[in-house]
Amino acid sequence: MKLLPITVLISAALVAGCKQSGPPPLKPAAYGTQITEVSGGKQLAQVGSTLPQPLVLQVNGADGNPVTGALVSLHGDGLQFNPVQKLTDSSGQVTVEAQLGFNPGDYQVIAETPKSGGGSATLNLREIALGYEQAVGKAVNDQYCIRCHDPESTPERVSNLDNLSPAPHQFTDGGTLNRMSDADLTNMIAHGGPALGKSPQMPAYAATLKPAEIKAVLSYIRTVADPPYQTPGVKYGK
Repeated sequence: MKLLPITVLISAALVAGCKQSGPPPLKPAAYGTQITEVSGGKQLAQVGSTLPQPLVLQVNGADGNPVTGALVSLHGDGLQFNPVQKLTDSSGQVTVEAQLGFNPGDYQVIAETPKSGGGSATLNLREIALGYEQAVGKAVNDQYCIRCHDPESTPERVSNLDNLSPAPHQFTDGGTLNRMSDADLTNMIAHGGPALGKSPQMPAYAATLKPAEIKAVLSYIRTVADPPYQTPGVKYGK
């Protein structure tokens, strides 16, 4: 009997292992016409980390009722999902964990469910990865800014936004803040609202924050803006 070289045997074993790796693709037991978000969109997390809350998605039929056994597949550049495919439960929902990539900025989750007549219904979700500078900005925001710029009260912090007039802009208010230049926002953070003819209720932080911290707050504001901030002079693909 002729013996095969050890390298051939190892290669054959690796090929066999590759063919057997990974679960087989799921097959839908039912079909829906639309896929919607229950929760999990627009989350913030450190680059490379798992989102703090799972993505919860629901598939509905043409009558608007949830569909059991519909297939949901997820993908997105730089993202990892656990699992990448799942069948909806009795409430028409799937719950999936998502891990961000290692570059700061926006990540687009694309969720799909096939339709019975062909094609698929899709849903896009935005998730945000914070790099080091944006994470510093978030920490400064959580310590100094959030009480007036976030309408949501928590057991640890009561929001003061509704008590101020004019009401402060939320940092996610891209419709307003995206139109302001970096220089103007930096000036207002450092020297208060009156520096730009705005409300004196916006205090000056130049004596409280280091220049690098003010720059980090600006970076955080630009990162969480909704709609997303587009740097002037930079062309973005459609």
